[in-house]
Amino acid sequence: MDSTAGTLCILLAGVGIVIGGILVGRLHAFLALLLAAVLVGLLTPQTVRERFAIDAAAESVVARSEMEIVISTDNGRPRPDSARDAGVRPGEIFVVLRLDEAGRRYRRIADLVVRELRPSADGQAEQAVLVAAGDFVLAEVRADDRILQPLALHKARRSAQETVGARIAAGFGSTCGSIGILIALAGIIGKCLLDSGAADRIVRTMLRRFGEERAPSAFMLSGFLLGVPVFFDTVFYLMIPLGKAMRIRTGRHYLLYVLTIVCGATMAHSLVPPTPGPLFVAEALGVNLGVMIVGGTLVGLVASASGLAFAVWANRRWDLPLRETDDFKLADAEVALQADDRDLPPFWLSVLPVLLPVLLIAGLTVFKELPSWGSLDPTTKLVAATLGEKNVALALAAAIGLATLIRQRRQHLGALADSLQKALASAGVIILITSAGGAFGTVLRETGVEALIRQLPTGSPQVVCLLAFLVTVAIRTAQGSATVAMITAVGLFSGIDVGVHPVYLALAIGCGSKPFAWMNDSGFWVITRMSGMTESEGLKFITPMTALMGFVGLAVVLLGATLLPTF
Repeated sequence: MDSTAGTLCILLAGVGIVIGGILVGRLHAFLALLLAAVLVGLLTPQTVRERFAIDAAAESVVARSEMEIVISTDNGRPRPDSARDAGVRPGEIFVVLRLDEAGRRYRRIADLVVRELRPSADGQAEQAVLVAAGDFVLAEVRADDRILQPLALHKARRSAQETVGARIAAGFGSTCGSIGILIALAGIIGKCLLDSGAADRIVRTMLRRFGEERAPSAFMLSGFLLGVPVFFDTVFYLMIPLGKAMRIRTGRHYLLYVLTIVCGATMAHSLVPPTPGPLFVAEALGVNLGVMIVGGTLVGLVASASGLAFAVWANRRWDLPLRETDDFKLADAEVALQADDRDLPPFWLSVLPVLLPVLLIAGLTVFKELPSWGSLDPTTKLVAATLGEKNVALALAAAIGLATLIRQRRQHLGALADSLQKALASAGVIILITSAGGAFGTVLRETGVEALIRQLPTGSPQVVCLLAFLVTVAIRTAQGSATVAMITAVGLFSGIDVGVHPVYLALAIGCGSKPFAWMNDSGFWVITRMSGMTESEGLKFITPMTALMGFVGLAVVLLGATLLPTF
């Protein structure tokens, strides 16, 4: 069996464990992802893992001639700005590696020596100029050869010899370290918004500003806003009583209200951090969180608008009767609508935990691009960078959410601790799933799947984004969870040079998690059960709307990648 066929078999086995474990075995997503990681790790030969580790450690060649080779020593990895700070010195030796005839292992064919260090074209880093050592002819270095430091080669080969458990633990820990705190803080923010009445205040204010005639737009925007820090199921649980109450007041348009609640919240769920799915994808692809928030918001609002248009069209053609459910009685909707506004926090305080981290994180990203950033004193830079750091921004928002909860409910510490415990317990499950997804993605990349995808006749960045979208669609349709689909898909595409800003690849994956919602999706059951829809009505209304939004979002992503490939 050749290496390509072997990689495909391992890949299919891993994805099959995830999908089959969830669908057939009814396994928790955490267990399914972990089992898939173990299987893929065991099936991947050591020679393949070693080749992957060397490829990852190799330096990027910036320019070459018959007399010298210029390399960049950052290679997209977190390193100091200066090559000297990274340990590169004039006179240092780099090794040249080439795959053997069987294409299995790298062998050392020559040494190069650092002649000098010089600034890069943009002046942001230093590059190393390499010349041949000894009698080696520099022109013999091929484009597919690998150049790296001897110490990096030693570390790469040693990492390839680690046990499957150690490799999975490393991927799990790396993912948890990057997003675990964020998910926990987002869970606290969401719980505080719900328990303090802040979420209710946001919805009521939107309805009041838009008016009842434009209530569908208010529902869509409220759902989108709340869907950023609050999980989709919780947003729908919060807003559906208001949709039912509006139906009681107007006597019609219940289908319109239900669909507009869904369309805003579900797009934010897959495109805007700190929701776990887009947060994980942004981290895996190295996308700045501020850029992901801005891009996800723009694409998500356009896609949500298409969902709103579908909801208006569907409401004109069909009627959804208002039915009582086990969770909600008609009286509940009336109570939600008639609760006293004086018992709710003010709008500015309610919306602050949602907007503050978005403004701080996105603001720092924009601020760094301004010409004035370089002239600021170090103290100002440090303060701005600290406030705009994702963990700090979410921590400040969580603190405001807690203060709002205490202010409104005046709970004693025991009741407050109980609320936080429930929020963290829910967030803990999401952390386990996303971290297991990180471990799965780590061992998937070790199979060489990245090189396999690079060999596909993609032809353009747009085709790569389309391929990522379709892969995510296939996984989502098969096993149901949008978050699991995003986690699985990004493991196949992380590390690939798309040719455009990686945010487009991240957004394509997020949009691909929308089609097709059906009976294997927990969100599908939440919507149908809580709204009173039958299964056939859910397939008739929810499935085509989410599919439409996914494809419209993809169109926006492809347009952006064409017109503004690198901003």
